[in-house]
Amino acid sequence: MSTYEMLRLLWWVVLGVLLIGIAVMDGFDMGSAILLPFVGRTDMERRVVINTVGPVWEGNQVWLILGGGAIFAAWPPLYAVAFSGFYLAMLLLLASLILRPVGFKFRSKLPGARWRATWDSALFIGGLVPALVFGVAFGNVLQGVPFRFDDMLRMTYAGSFFGLFNPFALLCGLVSVAMLTLHGASWLAGKTEGMVQVRARRAGGIAGIVVLVLFALGGVWAARLDGYAIVHFAGADAPSNPLLKQVARVPGGLLANYAAYPWMLAAPVLGFAGVLGAILLLRTRHPGLTFVASGLGVAGIVATAGVSLFPFLLPSSLDPNAGLTVWDASSSAATLAIMAGVTAILLPIVLAYTAWVYHVLRGPVTAASIEADSHTAY
Repeated sequence: MSTYEMLRLLWWVVLGVLLIGIAVMDGFDMGSAILLPFVGRTDMERRVVINTVGPVWEGNQVWLILGGGAIFAAWPPLYAVAFSGFYLAMLLLLASLILRPVGFKFRSKLPGARWRATWDSALFIGGLVPALVFGVAFGNVLQGVPFRFDDMLRMTYAGSFFGLFNPFALLCGLVSVAMLTLHGASWLAGKTEGMVQVRARRAGGIAGIVVLVLFALGGVWAARLDGYAIVHFAGADAPSNPLLKQVARVPGGLLANYAAYPWMLAAPVLGFAGVLGAILLLRTRHPGLTFVASGLGVAGIVATAGVSLFPFLLPSSLDPNAGLTVWDASSSAATLAIMAGVTAILLPIVLAYTAWVYHVLRGPVTAASIEADSHTAY
């Protein structure tokens, strides 16, 4: 295996880690926002929910920035095609994400019930819409995206905004929403007390069952979808050019990797086991284990999409030969090597700082703590 091939595989793994980081770290923020109107019946209960994520959501969103930056630098064609083809969906995602900071900042500035209800709705939308859009995006990637390149590698996208919301993609979107709702409930089960905690556990149990059913249904449906297989390509260490290969459309081929690489089954198994473990642990007094189980379930579900596609990053349903793979969509070897060195230095710092922040902010958020520090609490 050449150095270039190893770097490409390394950055495929790093991209997966960053996507999992987004889903796990930013996911419980979104899940908590989705649950806000259901577990918080009074103004103080909703303030408790908001203050469990208020001090950490900005740090969690660093994972989203890291993911976007890694795609831009390590996989430029993927960044170009995805951000161009999904342009309107990206605008919808950004608009909903913008609702989160203004919702956190403005919600408790005035005491009026209508004012606070408006910003509660904004926070709910800011949690629900990104969760749905992320899942829909994964659903489209799994099916293949309608784009092609000309001889000058100029991209043409033949899809539409509403075409993204096809039945399989919507199923993936619902899996994402239910998965993050469970993850948010697992977070709230350890960060709240009283009736908010009780409602969060109840909602998490329901969301977990929905995840198991929809994830299993998605697997059955995916087995009937076309997959893509490389028939011929220039080589794993060749310069990046997505047009230097031949790709065949294979009926039912989306799950072919699990027969070729049985170890990849660890991803869906982890997804099912983590979600089931979180459901069972929600009934106990082990909030830390519940959150870990939920996080492992999220990681397993996201990883399932990644290993199902390998070596493709973004297959093309319009021109299969133009699909972007690990072998032909990366930056140069020098760029990947420099990025690897920087990541090896900075990522441990980010992880250490994140661990320290959560250690400092450990323990439940209570109404008494908010009342005692009402001028700085959300």
